[in-house]
Amino acid sequence: MQIPILNGIYADESVDFRTSYPRNLVPVPKTQGISEGYLRPADGIVQYGLGPGADRGGINWDGQCYRVMGSKFVRVESDGGLAVIQDIGGSNLVGMDYSFDRLALCSEGQLWYWNGTSLDRVVDEDLGAVYDLIWVDGYFLTTDGTSLVVTELTDPFSVNPLKYGSAEADPDPIQRLLKIRNEPYAVGRYSIEAYSNVGGNFFPFERIPGAFVSRGAIGRRAACVFMDTVAFVGSGKNEPLAVYLAINGNSQKISTREVDQLLKGYDSAWLAQNCVVESRVDDGHQFLYVHLTDQTLVYDAAASAVLQEPVWFTLDSGTATRERYRARGLVWCYDKWLVGDPVTGAYGYLTDANSYHYGQAVGWEFGTAVLYNEGRGAILHELELVTLTGRVDSDADPVVWTSYSKDGETWSQERPKRAGKQGERNVRLNWLQQGALRNWRVQKFRGNSDAFLSFARLEARLEPLNV
Repeated sequence: MQIPILNGIYADESVDFRTSYPRNLVPVPKTQGISEGYLRPADGIVQYGLGPGADRGGINWDGQCYRVMGSKFVRVESDGGLAVIQDIGGSNLVGMDYSFDRLALCSEGQLWYWNGTSLDRVVDEDLGAVYDLIWVDGYFLTTDGTSLVVTELTDPFSVNPLKYGSAEADPDPIQRLLKIRNEPYAVGRYSIEAYSNVGGNFFPFERIPGAFVSRGAIGRRAACVFMDTVAFVGSGKNEPLAVYLAINGNSQKISTREVDQLLKGYDSAWLAQNCVVESRVDDGHQFLYVHLTDQTLVYDAAASAVLQEPVWFTLDSGTATRERYRARGLVWCYDKWLVGDPVTGAYGYLTDANSYHYGQAVGWEFGTAVLYNEGRGAILHELELVTLTGRVDSDADPVVWTSYSKDGETWSQERPKRAGKQGERNVRLNWLQQGALRNWRVQKFRGNSDAFLSFARLEARLEPLNV
């Protein structure tokens, strides 16, 4: 019989069946004659070098990648080199956007412009603090968390205090500014408001009443543009956190019960300051990344549409235990996905040729659905993972480990199986004499980057005990 492997099941102390999402493995809904989908290794990270500090954000402008690392504004060259441009101070995440002739960035409440040769700070006192910004219809639109401020059309270094706007439907603080179909969106803590350009002598944007959403983002970087709409981690008033899409004046929940439970395990004050949400479209996938302290939750909209259920998996940079995922600030530039490390200051690019992170092996793991023979029990003679083998690092001799649980919490001793060296493509991953099944059980498998494998199917050979 075939056992599903795209999601697993485990149990917790509160008498709950919980979902275990694949760790550092990406579910791919593709019929290949073996199954309806498979798990492939998540992308590795190839290191270019070590920057001047932890990554704080990046952008592609004029065909070049610009980042803020530590307190430095830098440019990543096409050959992987790093040019340090100027010190801008600060340590928090930055906002970036660009017009026809300049790149704007905000750091620690200050607004800076880069024109390709010089980096200059806006010193107009009427500007106030700048926590986020976008460029729309010739204006740089900024926010200090309360007001919406536009620069002058003829002079982006100048601000007219008579041209202040605000988010009027809810007094919640403004967290984020985004632009969709050339319309600005003010993402608040408990609301999202859209605006259209109506011109005039004062604040040129007018709120669109029908686009109001009564939920908002938890933090200043907890929202992004995803599939031509706003994706965010947040809630309405008097609600716990979840992951939503703002669509046509409504909020559509895309997080599952398991994701909601995971979010409850994180301190909300930390999430408000450090949760980062970003998107990536690549190879037929539409990924939404939710970066947390020890892992990143990833939603795949394309796979969810095919399978007709929410598809989530997790990424991290640990081996035996989960550690913070060390790829942030995803920027498509020089025909690569360039990333920065929020921990060490390393920088590099994503690759599908291996799954090492900056040269270090990371762990992967996945579980199965419950194996249940209608309470009659069975003898489990054999388990076989149908895989693509023989594509590992030339020096690796990888091992895949499996264990099982009869209650979803406590696990058996692990049993290893060699997965085949480079070129050994006929290796079969099967485990014999897997014991008896009295009621139900779940299985899990783990390995690391040395075992660079894709998993298409798990097959079990059973002998029922009570026919």
